[in-house]
Amino acid sequence: MKEITVEALKARLDAGEKINLLDVREPYEYEEYNIGAQLFPLGNIQAGAIDEIEHLRNEEVIIHCRSGKRSATACMILEQYGFTDTTNVVGGVLAWQEKFGG
Repeated sequence: MKEITVEALKARLDAGEKINLLDVREPYEYEEYNIGAQLFPLGNIQAGAIDEIEHLRNEEVIIHCRSGKRSATACMILEQYGFTDTTNVVGGVLAWQEKFGG
């Protein structure tokens, strides 16, 4: 698992880079505030229900949550499922909001 800062992530998004960005928070959290990632709750990953993201197995997958803990867990589990390039967003949405507002 690699790590990326919110600043580096925003720079890549602002540059128009195509990014596989997953938000592993719960739907209610996503509804309250999101940065445009695909919602894919950690519970799905823990349950092995990953068919929807299986096509990303050999691509970079950047994962965020509220603070960085659930996303780190998601990265570790996905690596066990054979995902080759997972990246955790350090500080999650809290760091994003602190840096960029929202």
